[in-house]
Amino acid sequence: MGFLDTVSDSLDQFRPASVIDVLSIAVVLYLAFLLLKGTTAMSLLRGMLIVIIGAVILVEALNLTVLSWLLRNSFPALLIGLPIIFQSEIRRFLERVGRTGRWPWPGRALYENIVECIAEASGQMADRRVGAIIVVERETGLEDYIDTGVKLDAYCSTKLLLSIFYPNSALHDGAAIIREERVVAAGATLPLSERMDGFHGTRHRAALGITERTDAVSVVVSEETGQISIAANGRVISNLDGPRLRGILRSLLLPQMELDRPSGRRIPRVSR
Repeated sequence: MGFLDTVSDSLDQFRPASVIDVLSIAVVLYLAFLLLKGTTAMSLLRGMLIVIIGAVILVEALNLTVLSWLLRNSFPALLIGLPIIFQSEIRRFLERVGRTGRWPWPGRALYENIVECIAEASGQMADRRVGAIIVVERETGLEDYIDTGVKLDAYCSTKLLLSIFYPNSALHDGAAIIREERVVAAGATLPLSERMDGFHGTRHRAALGITERTDAVSVVVSEETGQISIAANGRVISNLDGPRLRGILRSLLLPQMELDRPSGRRIPRVSR
């Protein structure tokens, strides 16, 4: 009867507001995990949980007094430290909340125009042997890299990309970063990959480096050979022509489009 009385008391205290309370916590946790998915912060959070759970198990199993005291008194400091540790992820979340554009739900089709602009501009620059690196932001925010360049916030077009990478221009050597349908920055500095894999040029290493740290997609035009390459998820596909570049970009930026509409063939996907 004691257990039934406890259940009865819990049901008596359950109100419609309790449902809203539980759903609110669930939504916050879901958004937090969605924000951290695919980032280095997720590995950091997983490591913290493993350490805490392991310490709690040791305390309960071996009755460790000092470790138990340390755990009890470290939680207030942990609550203060979490915003410091995850400040970039929190900032990115608040930025997306305050943005009037569309939310980054999986499967959204925002990049049809971007695919055509990048493919057209890359083809023209490849013919002229003009070097370029174009980065498209996906779920992981690139604000830290945007701050290293010149902010433009201009609607993306083929002519704009050609102007940015015009030889000897001030922004020619950096990367152009695209967010949704706008070129938000040019002349940006990207992290270099430590992997070589036959790519010794700075542009290819930068294109690979940004995709190793984020889920961005980068397109590179070689100044020496005129070849077009695309990097995503820490991998590079080289020697692309216009149709193949369009196909891979569509498969990465428009995941719901599994087939190339003009030809009906399946687009190869770049995966880790």
